[in-house]
Amino acid sequence: MFIKNLFRRKVRTLLTVLGVAVGVAAIIGLGALADGMQAGYGSMLRGAKADLVLSQPDAFDISYSNLDEALQAELAAAPEVSEVSGMIQGFTATEGEPFFFVFGYPQGSFVLKRFNVIEGVNLESRQAQHANGTPILLGSAAAEVMDKTVGDTMRITGTVYRVVGIYQTGDAFEDSGALLALKDAQELLGRPRQVSLFYVRLKKASGDLSGTEIRQRFLARLERQWPDISVSGTEEFSDQQSMAQMLNGFVWAIGGLAILIGGVGMMNAQLMSVMERTREIGVLRAVGWSSRRVLWMILMESISVCLIGGLLGAGLAYLLIDWVSSASIIVGLSPANIHAELLQQAFFVVLVLGLIGGLYPAWRAARLPPIEALRYEGGSGGAKIRRLPFGGLAVQSLWQRSSRTFLTLGVIGLTVGAILAIDATVKGMSSQMTDMFTSANAQVILRQSDVADTSLSTIDERIGDKLAALPGVSSVSGLMITAVMLPETGGFLLIQGYDPMSPAIQRFNIVEGSPLTTNHQVLVGRSIAKAMNKHAGDTIDLSGTRFRIAGIFESKVGWEEMGAVLTLRDAQIFMGKPRKVTMYTLSLKDPNQAPALVEQINRQYPEIHAALAGEFVSQMPDMQNSTAMTDSISILAILVGGIGVLNAMLMSVFERTREIGVLRAL
Repeated sequence: MFIKNLFRRKVRTLLTVLGVAVGVAAIIGLGALADGMQAGYGSMLRGAKADLVLSQPDAFDISYSNLDEALQAELAAAPEVSEVSGMIQGFTATEGEPFFFVFGYPQGSFVLKRFNVIEGVNLESRQAQHANGTPILLGSAAAEVMDKTVGDTMRITGTVYRVVGIYQTGDAFEDSGALLALKDAQELLGRPRQVSLFYVRLKKASGDLSGTEIRQRFLARLERQWPDISVSGTEEFSDQQSMAQMLNGFVWAIGGLAILIGGVGMMNAQLMSVMERTREIGVLRAVGWSSRRVLWMILMESISVCLIGGLLGAGLAYLLIDWVSSASIIVGLSPANIHAELLQQAFFVVLVLGLIGGLYPAWRAARLPPIEALRYEGGSGGAKIRRLPFGGLAVQSLWQRSSRTFLTLGVIGLTVGAILAIDATVKGMSSQMTDMFTSANAQVILRQSDVADTSLSTIDERIGDKLAALPGVSSVSGLMITAVMLPETGGFLLIQGYDPMSPAIQRFNIVEGSPLTTNHQVLVGRSIAKAMNKHAGDTIDLSGTRFRIAGIFESKVGWEEMGAVLTLRDAQIFMGKPRKVTMYTLSLKDPNQAPALVEQINRQYPEIHAALAGEFVSQMPDMQNSTAMTDSISILAILVGGIGVLNAMLMSVFERTREIGVLRAL
């Protein structure tokens, strides 16, 4: 019977189903993105067919891990090792693609065997070495989306590359990127003589030594000779990547928002359904239906609507992912990433949605007295009319159905509240970052042009020397920015690097200890120092390197107190970018000359992007991406909430058909 009831009000059912479908499509789409990245990492690591993976300890992600390339020869000399291969991974922007992954391997690496060249030649061939432009191999998925073939050129951060071949690995993540020679990838990513990790193959069991014993001997050697290197298996290393974990958290945040907004909307629709069918429920009770049976009928209607919405949402997500993956390169996003576990998570959400939305209306229907229900005439007939001492007809109509009105207001409130909260978070972060730059008395900020994320910006220090010589410039301060994971707190630590003598570092207020005076020292924000119970004079381990805490600082920018400050040289070594900086801040003798200087720098140095301090944050690629993401969430909230409000108002019109007829007649 509950299935039949759904089709009695087709418009109401369709709108409710559509609201659920939009939320489910968002959950599945974002979940497929997160799982695609996680699966891509796993497939890439397993495909290397290595026994162990060596990386920088507590790195935020593979792309942020840094190890000295020279370690490869030392590792290869270990008696337990059969083969070693370094690998560098990073992402950049290219030709309309904001996030484009590149991989670099040394010549002769055993891992290169997994890259099956289906068109053109490999990077080690004679044709590739004599190509007009830096040779590059494109993954088949990237080549299809970017409409590139062998012989074409592509521009990445100002450098022209020649496509000498198209490869396939079977991993959507790798096939959506590009392969470079190690030195070319290091130059592109601004990390000379650095790799992200080492793949290690151990020797087979021989003589009196088993494979397990060889592994244990090598692990003991690592602990003794290279204690500041993290070692793990391929599966374990894949699970440690924080970027995919952050995306998973984002998925559940969107799911929670959909449950809140959609649940209230569902409750409103079901409550209107109960009110509309009051006489029918009275008849059912009069002919012997129990309260439990009525409750179960209404609850099953709610759950059925959510399940139908879930099926429609799954189909919508598939079509959306298929369209996006064919039009853009997004971290190996593919319809194949919609797997059974992800669908189970989505349908768990819709079941919760159905229970939340249907429980109160079902309980209310079950408690209707049969006699009172039979007397119900619809609209306000048969019921005591409640009137407010103020307001016109519109206000009185809202008051007559206060439950519906309050639930509709709840949908609107949750939608608007979610949008305002997200917008306030992004704008607050933007405002604080602007304060961070302006508090250093900087008028002009510079970063590398055409980067996917500001943290990946790399500017040669020789550019800084040229900037300092420009007329009107009073001081130039270099800045390095990165992040590491902190096992002690379970979060990540933002690290900034400054020259101890630069004007920009003076903005940190030292409340305990002293300022930085030399390398191997660190300043720690008051909030993180309190969380870790650290004081001036203590030591702290950052990705396997120990630093002495010179002082504890306060900052006008709240999130900076959850971070740390190193000397510029230490930060450069830590990030594997010697003689490089992430950004430059410029202070001018005459601040009124800042616009003219910005125009001059952008014209004279196309490899860097200059902006006024007050406008720099809004022009950051990561801030623009964050704004686009929050806009998408806002649109989602408006869609789900708007459908709920439309449904409620439509039910109000149906319920008051006689009243409207009387008003028209008058």
